[in-house]
Amino acid sequence: MLKLSRQLLRSSSGSATQAWMSTATANFEPGARIFAPYSIYKGKAALSADPLLPKFTKLETGDYRVERRGVIMLTFWPSIGERKYDWEKRQNFALSATEVGSLINLGPKDSCEFFHDPSMLSSNAGQVRKSLSIKAHADGSGYFVSLSVVNNTVNTNDRFVVPVTAAEFAVMRTAFSFALPHIMGWDKTVAKPPLSGNHQGSGSGMGTVVRQAQTSEWDR
Repeated sequence: MLKLSRQLLRSSSGSATQAWMSTATANFEPGARIFAPYSIYKGKAALSADPLLPKFTKLETGDYRVERRGVIMLTFWPSIGERKYDWEKRQNFALSATEVGSLINLGPKDSCEFFHDPSMLSSNAGQVRKSLSIKAHADGSGYFVSLSVVNNTVNTNDRFVVPVTAAEFAVMRTAFSFALPHIMGWDKTVAKPPLSGNHQGSGSGMGTVVRQAQTSEWDR
């Protein structure tokens, strides 16, 4: 049966439009950029999750080791009207493997919170702080996923709250469980060597396609 997939495209105004393509006939060119985030659009903000694979470096022996481990990149951006979102005001939060594990392990009434500071252990600690909170609904029907970003250098305080249903969270949990060994680089230890030291992969091959995208939650 011919399958169709829907792609959300953002215009310069931040509004979302839709385009359709057949997944049965699509041919992905080598080196093409593949975007496959899981996105949740709600009234006041939107949330997307996307795996970013690790970077590898080649040793003199010809072997490879992980130079920087991958992450699950969460992106939040605010609503500016009905079905319109401001992509320029997005904020990112990069989940490490351990943080992904905490999220996967959440029960229907559990909660967790993570804190990030790019200048931790330096004299600039506390200038920029990010806090990700996942709190279960009292009735166990889902979670509130919220991100708070305080930037004292430019005097901004951004907060995003996205209610996530139990079904949406089940998708996240399953996808994160699948992606976890890939962002750790473990899929390469039991398969073929990675491509090159500065390339990242995306898609089902997790390494067969060069990915050119932000690699840090502090990038814009």
